[in-house]
Amino acid sequence: MTPITADHPQMPVEDFEELVRTAPETVSLEFINGKLEVKPVPDGDHGAIVMWLLERCMRVRPDLRLYPEQGLKVGGYRKGRARPDGALVPEDHFVGQGEWADPDGVLMAVEVTSHDPDTDRRDRREKRDGYAAVGIPVYLLIDRDACTLTLYSDPENGTYRNRTSHPYGSVVELPDPVGVTLETEKLKDYVH
Repeated sequence: MTPITADHPQMPVEDFEELVRTAPETVSLEFINGKLEVKPVPDGDHGAIVMWLLERCMRVRPDLRLYPEQGLKVGGYRKGRARPDGALVPEDHFVGQGEWADPDGVLMAVEVTSHDPDTDRRDRREKRDGYAAVGIPVYLLIDRDACTLTLYSDPENGTYRNRTSHPYGSVVELPDPVGVTLETEKLKDYVH
C-alpha cells in the first residue's frame, strides 16, 4: 500500500472541498500532507486566547487584521488546505478570495494547541511545515500544554530557520513583518 503523502493524497483536493461544504458545523476539516484531518471545535479558553491575540495585534497594528479560521492553501503544490486559528494580514487582504485563500501576503499564521491526541502532529509539525513551505514569514504556536509561545520565522526551502520559545508571562517580540510586542502575563489566566 502506498503511504499517504502530498504526492499521493488520500483524495483529490476537489473531493475534500466538497466534503467540507457538506460537513456538520460540529467539526472543522483540513487537508494536510494529502490526508483528511478532523480538527476539534475549540473550547472557551482556546477562543479567549485567539481573541486576546487579535485585540493586541489590532491595538498595535491597526492596519492589520487577524482572521480566525480563514482557510488557506498550504502544502505541496498548494494541494493542502488548513484553517489556522489566526491568519494575520493587511486590512481587506482576503476580500474576494473565497473559502480557501492563497497564502501570499499572510504575515503570520497562529495555532493554539487543543487538548487532543493529534495536536502534537498537527500543530507542532505538519501545519508548521505547511506554513513554512508556502513562505508565511512568521508562525506563532501558543502551546497550552507547555504554557509557552513558540515563534518560528525566516522560512527558507520549506522550513523555518529560526525558532524561539517563551514561557507564559514573558515579553515576546514578533519579528518583522509583524512588528508587535506581546506581554503574555494574561495567558496564565487561561491555564486549566
